[in-house]
Amino acid sequence: MSDFPAFPGPDDGAAARPLPVPVPSDGAAPRPFPRRRDRRGRGPRGPLLPPGVPAARTRADRFDDLVLATVERLESRWGDQLDGTEFAVEDVPPSDPAPWEDGTVPLGRCFPAESGQPARVVVYRRPVEARALDDDDLADLVRDVVVEQVAHLLSRPPEDIDPRYEGD
Repeated sequence: MSDFPAFPGPDDGAAARPLPVPVPSDGAAPRPFPRRRDRRGRGPRGPLLPPGVPAARTRADRFDDLVLATVERLESRWGDQLDGTEFAVEDVPPSDPAPWEDGTVPLGRCFPAESGQPARVVVYRRPVEARALDDDDLADLVRDVVVEQVAHLLSRPPEDIDPRYEGD
């Protein structure tokens, strides 16, 4: 005999079939399925802050803002040479390193324009965040990575691209 009571099936003319109620094996009264609540019984909780508040921004959003601020500053100075260049942020670098990277984790990469594709500068968020000591260090490191990649793209020393470049 089945542990579930019989319900009318789709052939019996029922429009919707209710969920079966499990019957305990000890013969006690059947218990309904538990509701989806948190363990303290307060029900589902929403976000703590509204989306427009600065504290509601994620680390990835703040990182994107740092890259964007650096790019805007560089474009104001090098706009003609950077025209059409795409800037992107990815979480981690691809698993197949470039031959010249010899085992180090890259913080960014520069892809020159070729075969109809625009030039592209990519900054890898997780490795940069892992090397930064605090928020100020993160902003400096993001600026240095973007400046180094733009310098590589334009075949110039990073100090020419941004006088605030600190390097290693």
